[in-house]
Amino acid sequence: MWEQDRVLLQSLSCFRQKTKNKEKRIKTYNFKNLNIWRFSIELTDEIYILTDSFPKSEEFGLKSQIRRCSVSVASNIAEGSSRSSNKDFNRFLEISLGSLYELQTQIIISSNRNYFDLSKLENIENKITELQKMISGFQKNLKL
Repeated sequence: MWEQDRVLLQSLSCFRQKTKNKEKRIKTYNFKNLNIWRFSIELTDEIYILTDSFPKSEEFGLKSQIRRCSVSVASNIAEGSSRSSNKDFNRFLEISLGSLYELQTQIIISSNRNYFDLSKLENIENKITELQKMISGFQKNLKL
């Protein structure tokens, strides 16, 4: 987990209050300050560039699905950050992780269809794996 995200989590702990055995977060996270969101945006940009070269026959197939998957990751991080509890935020982070696994599968399928070379597959898969680890680390430090 990135140190900046850990510091952000610690600083927000002072904005919590206990109400009837439930933790309620008073302040939401600014998703633009989260490294997991920034990294997911960078990944999405790379995915768009990668899929630009897909064949026309995939315009509404894999190309579209891959792009929607990558957009879903950042979108769920942003939406989850606005929720009123860390438990809700965590649920959206789980959805982001699911989208990353879906994206990874579709990238492998695309590579198998020779839509791009193996070096690009390795590069994208490494970034997907890194983001999966970043989100998992963020979740571990998120107080539920």
